[in-house]
Amino acid sequence: MWKSLRKSIEKLSPAQAMTAYYLIAVTLSIGLFSIPAVRRPGVYVSFFDTVFTAVSVVSDTGLGVFNVAETYSEFGYLVIILVLQFGGIGIMAMSTFFWLLIGRRIGLRERRLIMVDNNQFALSGLVKLVIEILRITVAAQIIGAIVLGVRFLRYYDTWEEAAMQGLFASVSATTNAGMDITGQSLVPYAGDYFVQLVTVALIVFGAIGFPVLIEVKTFLTGRRRKLTPPFRFSLFTKLSTSTYFILLAIGTMLIWLFERSYFLIGKSWHASFFYAFFQAATTRSAGLTTMDINEFSIPTLMLMSLFMFIGGSPNSVGGGIRTTTFALNMLFLYNFIRGRRSIKAFKRELHPDDILKSFAISMLAVLMCVSSIVAISVADKQHPLIAVVLEVCSAFGTVGLSTGITPELSPFSQAILMVLMFLGRIGLTSCLFLIGGGLKDPKYRYAVERVITG
Repeated sequence: MWKSLRKSIEKLSPAQAMTAYYLIAVTLSIGLFSIPAVRRPGVYVSFFDTVFTAVSVVSDTGLGVFNVAETYSEFGYLVIILVLQFGGIGIMAMSTFFWLLIGRRIGLRERRLIMVDNNQFALSGLVKLVIEILRITVAAQIIGAIVLGVRFLRYYDTWEEAAMQGLFASVSATTNAGMDITGQSLVPYAGDYFVQLVTVALIVFGAIGFPVLIEVKTFLTGRRRKLTPPFRFSLFTKLSTSTYFILLAIGTMLIWLFERSYFLIGKSWHASFFYAFFQAATTRSAGLTTMDINEFSIPTLMLMSLFMFIGGSPNSVGGGIRTTTFALNMLFLYNFIRGRRSIKAFKRELHPDDILKSFAISMLAVLMCVSSIVAISVADKQHPLIAVVLEVCSAFGTVGLSTGITPELSPFSQAILMVLMFLGRIGLTSCLFLIGGGLKDPKYRYAVERVITG
């Protein structure tokens, strides 16, 4: 059966094959979550809820229709951690790791799949990229688990419970999954700024992009001195990193401004800062929270929805349109207003194909989210529009933040969220290639004629 399935997948294009592999991952996850041992004794979970959970975990989203801490056993926690690795690091990265373990040769087709899964432009150096991603991610998760586990000894009676909480929190933050086994996200640590800073560091680590981490590692380890030509940070790293931290700073400032007369009123300056800072960081793609977001005002929820729509950086665990897509759109708008035909950033000129792709991704994302908001609003009229908007942007950005309406939605609306979570994980670039098959040079051209616009 597996051989026939593999032969069928080999006939597909790389984008179609990657989609098929993620669908297989969801199917296998459904099987894992259906094992009675993953649930606590006496707890029943319907098949549809199991499917929703599998999609949410594989996509590293964290939207849930039940409380994870009250539903799953410790064995279930370990199963979730395993599945989160496939969703966060990537199907092809994990598969390549196992192929290397058994000594299997990584062929051209496997390299093309890795290229699609990691949103790369060239086939060279892909296996090395995967190995670096695995090393860096596993190291970050282990360090995070140890640091948080030791810190959690002050909150839990046994070291075993503290270790499990630390491990799960580290993996959830690094993969930006937004899942927790406290039953209250990070609300129990709302006053523990050390836990929040470590969590934010892990969130940034996961969402800023694996190529950025690899370049930073090369810079810090001194290997740059051995490179010819001399090492320099790529335009992708400069653009994605600057956009990421600018959005983080703007988000922190705006949440503080919007909530200083509402949720933050009467709170100390440091408590106000950390509430605003953590919530701005979690909207990148993480989904963890230190408070009930229902207490936020509508302007803040709209702002968080926008940030979730943007999401994390490309080739990261984040979803959304991605930071570089947003940056290219803003650069195009700025240069168009200034009357410039070429777009430049960091003393480099951007490729026209990247500008077109960013515009296509943005338009497709807007159409998907708006149509989803309308459909859910029609199917579940009892929920406020802002709650639906937040839910849709959270699913598309693979974030996991919610006002709590997820379990109350109809199966139709939950199915829409599953589609958004899945597409948010495989990426809209793969989605575009899935629909159209990629960019093609025209075989012929017509005469050019101008059209009145605006």
